Amino acid sequence: MTENFEFKLLATDGKARRGEITMPRGTVRTPAFMPVGTGGTVKAMYMDQVSDLGADIILGNTYHLMLRPGAERVAKLGGLHEFARWPKPILTDSGGFQVMSLSALRKISERGVTFQSHIDGSRHEMSPERSIEIQGLLDSDIQMQLDECVRLPATETEIERAMEMSLRWAERCRTAFGDQPGKAMFGIVQGGDAPLLRERSAKGLAALDLKGYAVGGLAVGEPQNVMLDMLDVTCPLLPREKPRYLMGVGTPDDILKSVGHGIDMFDCVMPTRAGRHGLAFTRHGKINLKNARHAEDHRPLDEQSSCPAARDYSRAYLHHLVRSNEILGMMLITWNNVSYYQDLMSGIRASIKATQFEDFSAETQSGWAKGDIAPLG
Repeated sequence: MTENFEFKLLATDGKARRGEITMPRGTVRTPAFMPVGTGGTVKAMYMDQVSDLGADIILGNTYHLMLRPGAERVAKLGGLHEFARWPKPILTDSGGFQVMSLSALRKISERGVTFQSHIDGSRHEMSPERSIEIQGLLDSDIQMQLDECVRLPATETEIERAMEMSLRWAERCRTAFGDQPGKAMFGIVQGGDAPLLRERSAKGLAALDLKGYAVGGLAVGEPQNVMLDMLDVTCPLLPREKPRYLMGVGTPDDILKSVGHGIDMFDCVMPTRAGRHGLAFTRHGKINLKNARHAEDHRPLDEQSSCPAARDYSRAYLHHLVRSNEILGMMLITWNNVSYYQDLMSGIRASIKATQFEDFSAETQSGWAKGDIAPLG
């Protein structure tokens, strides 16, 4: 295993890319979907299950972990890998998005962000340097710069201010991160839905020669076509030999289309959150197991799935668990959903290797359309 952080582009099919990120703690096959482990746990899953389903990397949340149990405490307990029993790579976000979206009171300045905890009202400060310090205490393998994410729609003046601030913060994060051969710090492209601002942000970050680049500030309420248009502007300006990560995305349809626009990495709470609310993702579409139509349905979610949750339990039983608010229902449906997402990524990688990504994408979407249940868009 390498002692360095390296990305190797193995194959392309149009704009779609297949590659590998190698780090001391393991190899991440791309395109990759990272299950979200917000507070040191992928909700309703055992870490062994997550690994067995094919996930090479998970995401941890700096904001939540700094508030509870505290980054210094996690460090004392051996770091997030040992704490959560996940030996493979971990990416931590910077905490910036959660500060903007969850904090009751916050103030943004050049120095950073001061905010009030959504848990107990305590006050905290998050500077670019402190964000990197916290991520270092967590001992994550990929660390994200602190940025300011603006929800859309927003004025171009507001988007530009936040984008320029994020660029300056990226430089400070790079300095704070320093030289860590086996790890990486990614910059985050901002610019909202303004193509010229996206271009300026991408070029500014590329000039910093970071180990990877994320596209942020999308999947925050804008239509899918706007997201894809911004990827068309951004991806060609990012170094070809560096990984590209689209933050907070998303639906299976978003993932397929974004891979087709050159994205390598994804994360989203959708499969786990949906699982806790009775919504299952399958190759036939989405199944709402709260619906009474499933009360006497002997069929499993997917008889061809390798996941026991999808293959071995009837829809009637899952419906019963959901309607009874049983914890097992949340666990089984989440297990199914994470399995579906990892199988989707495996299929995407295989199709790019075979130069058949366009056909795979069309066939996958056709499978959703043929089902008698909600599509996966």
